Amino acid sequence: MALQDRIVGTLEDLDDQARFSREDIPAPNGGLSRPRVLENGLQIEKAAVQFTHSVGATLPPAATERNPHLAGHPFQAAAISLIVHPCNPYVPTTHANLRFFLIEADEPEWYFGGGFDLTPYYGFEDDVVHWHEHAAAAAGPHYPDMKKACDEYFYLTHREECRGIGGIFFDDWTEGGFDEAFAFVRSVGDHFLPAYEPIFRRRMNMKYGERERDWQLYRRGRYAEFNLAIDRGTRYGIQSGRRIESVLASLPPLAVWKYDYHPEPGSPEAALYERFLSPRDWI
Repeated sequence: MALQDRIVGTLEDLDDQARFSREDIPAPNGGLSRPRVLENGLQIEKAAVQFTHSVGATLPPAATERNPHLAGHPFQAAAISLIVHPCNPYVPTTHANLRFFLIEADEPEWYFGGGFDLTPYYGFEDDVVHWHEHAAAAAGPHYPDMKKACDEYFYLTHREECRGIGGIFFDDWTEGGFDEAFAFVRSVGDHFLPAYEPIFRRRMNMKYGERERDWQLYRRGRYAEFNLAIDRGTRYGIQSGRRIESVLASLPPLAVWKYDYHPEPGSPEAALYERFLSPRDWI
């Protein structure tokens, strides 16, 4: 919750106009939802920074498909999940989440998961290098494996293209025991704002027109496709019966689909595919 508050405050400072709605919604079974949503800002078209504490009788299928032996057991989960959809097409969209599960079986099990990734509409190599430098600082020696896992997860198989330029992603994390694993997750959370805020500030006042806006809306369609067709977090939220307004708060407010569209060869839009959306070593 402290991380949620810190991110909300920083995003409000970046926008300098709009403020997040703030709700605390207790669940009948003892859980808590703290949705924080900002819309129609000066710099941010939509952002959602959600904290949830869930208590349930059994994990949803989206949470047990990798660990079927955990199905059917009571659980508790704590998670923070965020998305930022900026107004300026030169500012990337970003996503992050961190989660903890405790499964109350005969022999209780726990694990962490999460990560953060970046989805630019226009490619700037210094932004991407900065982002991955902070991802590497957050993950330490685990960065190469977690970068690879991020590239593989945030991939639109039906389009055969990456959603963005990646970051880090991890599942079922228990390495070193609880204290060490929790310290690692805190490191990931603490590195998110230093990774994203400088990029946002660097690009937020760049001039743009209808062409750049049209391209942003087109690429946002890819973001919506991933969230609705592939993302485990969306499926988990729907299957667990979470408040649907919170589950779908990550979707962009506007997006566009064009039939069989291809950007003009040699254009800045084409360069996104040619130079940035294929996995590579950035640092």
